[in-house]
Amino acid sequence: MLRMIGVDFGTTNTVVSMLRPDGSVETVRHRFGAAELDVVRSVLSLAAGDDPRRPLDHAVGPEAIERHLDDPHDTRLMMSLKSYLAQASFTETRVFGRPFSLEALITLFLRRVLPVAGERQKLVAGRPVRFVGERADDALGERRLRGAYRLAGWEEVETALEPEAAGWRFARTLDRPATVLVGDFGGGTSDFSVMRFEPGSRRPAAALGHAGVGIAGDSLDYRIIDHVVSPLLGKGSQYSPAGQALPVPAEWFTSFARWHRLSLMAAPRTLRDIEEVMRSAEHPGRLASLLALLRGGLGYELYRAVSGVKAALSAAPQAVLRFRHGGLRLEETIRREAFEAWIAPDLARLDATVEAALADAGLPATDIDRVFLTGGTSLVPAVRRLFTDRFGAARVAGGGEFVSVAEGLALIGRDRAGG
Repeated sequence: MLRMIGVDFGTTNTVVSMLRPDGSVETVRHRFGAAELDVVRSVLSLAAGDDPRRPLDHAVGPEAIERHLDDPHDTRLMMSLKSYLAQASFTETRVFGRPFSLEALITLFLRRVLPVAGERQKLVAGRPVRFVGERADDALGERRLRGAYRLAGWEEVETALEPEAAGWRFARTLDRPATVLVGDFGGGTSDFSVMRFEPGSRRPAAALGHAGVGIAGDSLDYRIIDHVVSPLLGKGSQYSPAGQALPVPAEWFTSFARWHRLSLMAAPRTLRDIEEVMRSAEHPGRLASLLALLRGGLGYELYRAVSGVKAALSAAPQAVLRFRHGGLRLEETIRREAFEAWIAPDLARLDATVEAALADAGLPATDIDRVFLTGGTSLVPAVRRLFTDRFGAARVAGGGEFVSVAEGLALIGRDRAGG
């Protein structure tokens, strides 16, 4: 029997699924120390080595994060690799003096989470409707993605759009033909597909329209960082060299859009610049907190706290962001209404992308029978309201927020093979 494998390699998380002989789907669990995880953070770390002839030691997922936190200066942490796939400007990077293509970095991660390629196995890999980036080349993104799988040992790889895969899984709950809008919210992109499903049929679902945008969970996390954390670290304040008032450099805070970039700011020159500005700063204590954050390599812990607050705001009208490490202490109450005001530009772009998917399908909202939302960001109340306001609460459903795409990819492989 042909074994179907579905792989949702995401910007933030990765999930692998397999089709059982009875036709059901199971999510593959990965062991990291004493823990078994079915959702693995899409993170890779590379460690400095003494022998230039040997490959750099590497780890993925929670092990990669742990190694980086233990030794941030002699490890390089790579995350959001998927977000660079469609960027032609990214050709290679050097890690401890060694060149790596983007495909080679992704391959190191995939080899750890994928089964060994062999006969009678078929792999279906997910891809976004639109790769992330202002000048994203979608064809380049897919070529690089396929290239990474080939380097990992999988010569023959099929791809399917991630929201379509989520819809394939959802279709098993339908008892009648339906036109479904599927929203898949990842870490870096949000993708929408309009599809026509016929329950019980093994024929491919009819894909009527698609649209995608480079906004998702990471973007919403950054809004909290930008409005709550960065001002407490000096953003928006002034310093006065030679008596002339100047703004604290805003570029110091743009790196907060991705927590792993904070480690790049810990370079001696940047730290010296912050110390120099601090001498005449309006709020020197805030810049001292910024220095403590950078020197302590605390980016991951900070973003974990921020992500936790975002999740808490999905269930409560307010939540407290607490972050403490040594002398650095942050404790701020965040109200959901304030958070929703901060993310209003992102919500507007998401809503416009839904409209684009409907336009691509040539259908009004009234012709959509059901709406299926998946991915952690779909749990944010303001995001969900975009769909209940447009389609009505009775037509909107969710589920399998982190595993539905991978499971749907395995089902797509079965149906394409006529199994």
